[in-house]
Amino acid sequence: MSTILLVEDNPHIMKINAEILTMRGYEILKAATAAQCRDVLRWHSVDLVVLDIMLPDGSGIDLCRELKQQYAVPIIFLTALGENQDVVEGLRAGGDDYLAKPYDLEVLVARIGARLRGTAEGKRYSSYGSLKLDTLSLCGYLEGKDMLLTHKEFSVLLLLVQNAGRVVSSDKIMEEVWGSRSETSQRALWTLISRLRKKLESQHTRLEIVSQRGGGYTLEQL
Repeated sequence: MSTILLVEDNPHIMKINAEILTMRGYEILKAATAAQCRDVLRWHSVDLVVLDIMLPDGSGIDLCRELKQQYAVPIIFLTALGENQDVVEGLRAGGDDYLAKPYDLEVLVARIGARLRGTAEGKRYSSYGSLKLDTLSLCGYLEGKDMLLTHKEFSVLLLLVQNAGRVVSSDKIMEEVWGSRSETSQRALWTLISRLRKKLESQHTRLEIVSQRGGGYTLEQL
């Protein structure tokens, strides 16, 4: 099931969009402001964002530009402005598609489906900044150079890339990579994170694995 984040301050539009997309089998997360959108994305992984271009606490275009620097997620703009310049600016900011209000709900569903299908076709590779992971060969490339990752190093790094900018708990990493949350797994995770940091540092990259209070990690771009 794909997860869609709706960023819309009009409660009527939010309700209608959420209902139709839920009926089509999508899991829906909601945000009425740019601040709420940032908070949702910090704690939840989403497959697509439907973003209103006019928000009460800022421009959707500026928010899109910010999100594209942190998350590998497609963004569809909703705009009531109807001016070509706004559309062009939104697409230049990283938007993947747009719909002008009022729009047909079936067109919205079709655009979302098409964008998600296109995303699924590229699932072999997960990228963040200068880091590219090949999920078929289980190889990682930094600045185009093979990082010579072990299987567990690849698995941990893939989790961090898929949740780039969000906290991934130590428990989640241990369960998915080691299959347990034992002291042995915890020590192995600490050692592995240390090795990954050295490999990132060796290429003088702007990527960093940051330890979070409470026992988790984020992959961040400095």
